[in-house]
Amino acid sequence: MARGEKKTKKRRIVGGVDTHANTHHAAVVMMNGGRIADAQFPATSAGYEQLVEWMRSFGRLHAVGVEGTGSYGAALARHLRAGGIVVIEVNRPDRRQRRNVGKSDPLDAYAAADAVLAGRATARPKSGDGIVESIRVIHLARSGAVKARTACLNELRGLLVTAPASLRERLPGLGAEPLTRACARLRPAGDLAAPEQSAKLALRSLARRYQALTAEIDGLHLQLKALIARARPDLLSIHGVGVETAAQLLTTCGDNPDRLTSESAFAALCGVAPIPASSGKTTRHRLSRGGDRQANRALHMIALTRMAWCPRTRAYVDRRTADGKSKAEIRRCLKRYIARELFKALTSKTNPTSDLRSAA
Repeated sequence: MARGEKKTKKRRIVGGVDTHANTHHAAVVMMNGGRIADAQFPATSAGYEQLVEWMRSFGRLHAVGVEGTGSYGAALARHLRAGGIVVIEVNRPDRRQRRNVGKSDPLDAYAAADAVLAGRATARPKSGDGIVESIRVIHLARSGAVKARTACLNELRGLLVTAPASLRERLPGLGAEPLTRACARLRPAGDLAAPEQSAKLALRSLARRYQALTAEIDGLHLQLKALIARARPDLLSIHGVGVETAAQLLTTCGDNPDRLTSESAFAALCGVAPIPASSGKTTRHRLSRGGDRQANRALHMIALTRMAWCPRTRAYVDRRTADGKSKAEIRRCLKRYIARELFKALTSKTNPTSDLRSAA
C-alpha cells in the first residue's frame, strides 16, 4: 500500500447527508473542517451501500450527520446504525443561514457535516427498528381512521340539514351511533333523479362508511393495546394513561429511549419545559411552543383526566388555586410533573423493548 493510501485510511472524517425522496446527497469533511468531496446516491439499499463505501474510502468515519431522520432519511439512518456508524440527527438550515450562504444539495450536505463537527448537532435519532416502530405505524393508521370517521360524520350531518323535510323528520336529534344505524337501514327506491331517493343513497353510503371506519378503529385499538402491553406493561397502569396516550408517548421516545439524557430533555421534547425569559431584575419564564406537539397533547389529556378523577391531583389544584394560580398555569405545572413521572416509566432499565428488538 502506498504512503498516501495509508494516510487516507488513518484520517478521521465526518459525513453529512442531505436526504430526498429518490436521492441522497452526501459530503465528507476532515476533522479540521476542510472539505473533501461530495456526491449523490440513489435512495435504495444498493445506494446506501455505495454511500457508506464512498465515505469510508476517504478515511475512518467519526460520525455522519443526516437530515430528516424521521422521514426521507429514516431508512438511511437505520442502515448506517446497522453498520456500526454513529448517526447524528441534523436540523435543516434555517432561512437566515440559507439567505447568507445559499441553498443547494452539496451546500446542505456540507452544512450537515459541519453541524456535527462544530457540536451544534448532538441528538441521536430514533432507531425505528423495534416494537415501538410497530406501535408508531399502527397508531398512525388509527389516527387517520379517526380523522376520516369524524369527517364522514360531519358530511352525513351536513347532508341531512339540506335533505328533504320528510327525510329529516324521520331522523330528529339522534346521536352519532343511532343516526348512522338509522341511515344504514335506508332503502332508496325509484328514480335516483328524485332528491329524496338520492339523499337516501348518499346517507346510507356515508353511514356504512362510518361503521366500517369504526370497526377498523376498534381492531387497531386492540392491536395497539396488545403491543403496548408487550413493550411497556406498566405504562397503562399509570393513572390517566390510556392506549392512545401511551402509544404517542412511546412513539415520541422511540425504540431507544436511552437517547434522552434526562427528564428535563424529555420535558423539552414534549414542550412542557418553561423557557427562561428573564431580563435585568425581572425573573420569569414563558410557555414553550416547541417540542413534539402530539406528545404535549398526550400530557395535556393525562393532566385533564387527573384533574377530574384523581383525589391527589384535585387537592393540588385546590391548593394552587388558593395561591392565586390560574387553571392554565396549574395545568402547565401538572404537565411538567407528569413528564417527570412518565420519563422514569419510559426509560427504566427493566424495559422489555430492548429484548424484543434484539430478538427481532
